[in-house]
Amino acid sequence: MLKLGILGLGEGRSTMSAALASNKYELVKICDANEDVCKQRAKEFDFPHYTSSYQEMLDDASIDVIAIYTPDHLHADHVKQALLHGKHVVCTKPFIDDLARAKELLEVSKQSGKKVFVGQSSRFFEPYKRQRTDYAAGIIGDLITVECHYNADHRWFLEKKWALEASFKWLYGGLSHPVDFIRWYLPEIEEVMGYGMISSNGKKAGLKNEDTMHFIFKSTDGRIARVSGAYTGPIQPAYRESEMSCVLRGTEGASQADYHELRYAVTTNTGEEQLITWGDAKLKHFFRFEGQSHHAGEYQNYLEYFAESIENDTVAYPDLKEGIGTIALLQAMDRSLQTGVPVKINDILNEYELLRADFGL
Repeated sequence: MLKLGILGLGEGRSTMSAALASNKYELVKICDANEDVCKQRAKEFDFPHYTSSYQEMLDDASIDVIAIYTPDHLHADHVKQALLHGKHVVCTKPFIDDLARAKELLEVSKQSGKKVFVGQSSRFFEPYKRQRTDYAAGIIGDLITVECHYNADHRWFLEKKWALEASFKWLYGGLSHPVDFIRWYLPEIEEVMGYGMISSNGKKAGLKNEDTMHFIFKSTDGRIARVSGAYTGPIQPAYRESEMSCVLRGTEGASQADYHELRYAVTTNTGEEQLITWGDAKLKHFFRFEGQSHHAGEYQNYLEYFAESIENDTVAYPDLKEGIGTIALLQAMDRSLQTGVPVKINDILNEYELLRADFGL
């Protein structure tokens, strides 16, 4: 059993639930800079072992893995410190917010001999898992294109003071989920073009960056994909459109996986049309708190996947390199929003003296 420490107890709430329900981890300690949050989680889960000092967690020699759920701009330092203290690392997406730290983290990881896993939780939601399994089995033939979206009515989120700061971008905080699907199926993206705007709702609230975006990607082999996101307006009923969907179109079939709904549809290479949904057992595994705003089931799935990679000394994807590659893609998308022209991923990587081949791009 791996011994786990959790840093950041907002999103880390789901990870606490995941770890306590898993037979592959023993939760040893939780940490948040806000001691009141520590006390709240300790009471909620009847788990008294908390600290407001990250250094105390780092110095705990019993901890094998640290799971990091702090603000994006702190990820690089928190990951580095964990590796330097001999811990394996789970870090929530986006992995880092500054490619200038990439070389440093690659070197520290190499020297430590420890594994880094990026928590792209959506890959571990049941419909997306089934879609990937069918794709790998050749059910839809060769992939032609990928279409993804993440549209959500997050007007409530604009009430958070930090959501209106210039540092907050829906590109990283929201659109990174469907962008990861593009990376999963078409990893070698060469160029991206996108447009974005701040909606009237966003402007009224004081939002500083785009809340409505559409992007087109081109892979090195010529295949294309698209991603869309809109975050500050009403959405359609769930029976008509899920908040997040990934559509694969192949030479012999097509498939669509949805979130939050446990729903998956596929037209197979035999012409059979299937609609698959999952019942209460899966629903309770994935959604354990109020509403469907947390990810405990996905986190448990990926924590156990990471545990198996440690036990078997295999690579858990997305690993550190793939995580850095996704940040390079997101930065290219960001630049396209600002310039209004296509951006080549190589141009971004060259600015930081990073080699494309190292990041599966």
